[in-house]
Amino acid sequence: MMRLTKRKVLAMAIGSAMLAACSGEPSASGDVSRETLRAVGDRFDKAQIEQNRDELERLIADDFVFVGSGGVREGKREFIDGFIDPDLAFDPIKIVDPVIVPLGPDAGIVGGDVVLSGIANGERFASRIRFADTFRRVDGEWKAVHVQATKVPEGAPSQ
Repeated sequence: MMRLTKRKVLAMAIGSAMLAACSGEPSASGDVSRETLRAVGDRFDKAQIEQNRDELERLIADDFVFVGSGGVREGKREFIDGFIDPDLAFDPIKIVDPVIVPLGPDAGIVGGDVVLSGIANGERFASRIRFADTFRRVDGEWKAVHVQATKVPEGAPSQ
């Protein structure tokens, strides 16, 4: 059983933020719609918070890269294992200052500011995180390909 450190909890919180296997037509500009990206992000967040291993396996690309506050790169396996730890339980989340950036018909970034809280190893935790999740449509399915998460220092402004 993996012991959760504060760094791992913070790093996992980062990922707390987005994906889905939904199709979506490009907008008139040729970019994927913001609604599709929002749905993708919501599905990804839900899978993380609900600790749904099967859904995370489907939603995350095999070549996925996760970079947490410590600057360490991790892959799909480490990311999923961190969220599925039985000694971890998350509270519901609300994303503040959402950012949605279409990058063409098959890619986009979903991000924002979130307080990730819950219980890890029997103790309450809460961390404010800013994240950017990059999604790409692969064989018709939206996949998380890169997540960058940064812990926000206490007292930092929301922008």
